[in-house]
Amino acid sequence: MPTKIEKDSVTGRETTGHEWDGIKELNTPLPKWWLYVFYACIAWAIGMFILYPSIPYGTGYFKGVLGYSQRRAVDAAVAEVAAQRQASMDKIAALSFADIRKDPALLEVALTDGRITFATNCQPCHGAGGAGRPGYPALAAGAWIWGGTLEDIQQTITHGIRSADPDARQSAMPRFGADGILKPDQIQAVADFVHAKFYGHPPLAADIAEGQKIFAENCAACHGDAGQGNPQMGAPRLASKVHLYGGSLETIVSQVTNPRMGVMPNWNTRLDPATIKALALYVHSLGGGQ
Repeated sequence: MPTKIEKDSVTGRETTGHEWDGIKELNTPLPKWWLYVFYACIAWAIGMFILYPSIPYGTGYFKGVLGYSQRRAVDAAVAEVAAQRQASMDKIAALSFADIRKDPALLEVALTDGRITFATNCQPCHGAGGAGRPGYPALAAGAWIWGGTLEDIQQTITHGIRSADPDARQSAMPRFGADGILKPDQIQAVADFVHAKFYGHPPLAADIAEGQKIFAENCAACHGDAGQGNPQMGAPRLASKVHLYGGSLETIVSQVTNPRMGVMPNWNTRLDPATIKALALYVHSLGGGQ
């Protein structure tokens, strides 16, 4: 038996037969424009399914009539960027530091590449922005052990320090205590002298002349009479507020007794010459370059 169609007494429109608390639901059709848009979206979706990769099956998927691949598109975009970068990096490799600095656009490329390379390879040891940490030089402080010119930095990055590279920078501080060169009281005296004279702290001994004499006889040849250091030998500047292993008296005693000597890897086996040059420019720009 057919259902009786009811009409709303107010609007005159048919109802669906649903009623809640005396409120009847009108059977109002969707607007034509809405239906047309809906049908168009369905047609568009079917077309996209046919033209582009869509439905997976087994170990594969329907690749679409056009054979489009997002992976290939990304690879092509990456290759294009790499080609553009390579053109700039070739210029950086060929030009001197002075010539690179004369070209603001090229210098910006070099600094950007150097910053990214530093964050990936150097920051874990030398800290963000070259702030350094105990045992790892503060590159932004200007307390260079091997010199802070662009050429010096490039040399250090390329060949490393005490690394396996035959051209690595080499230095060795004598083990004054471990090898019996100085007695414990002599080490204490020279450490007190360095701590007071170069680090600027009150001396423990009333007279530091003995420590000064020991320093002149054993340390000044490398570190200088005034503690100015010697980049040619890799002897740190003692008359500084920045110290590789810390500035306490105990640290000085420990370093004189049995010195720690770190190793920096040679990056020429992992970075190309242009990237090393860009990295040297970035490190030099951190604020401590000479």
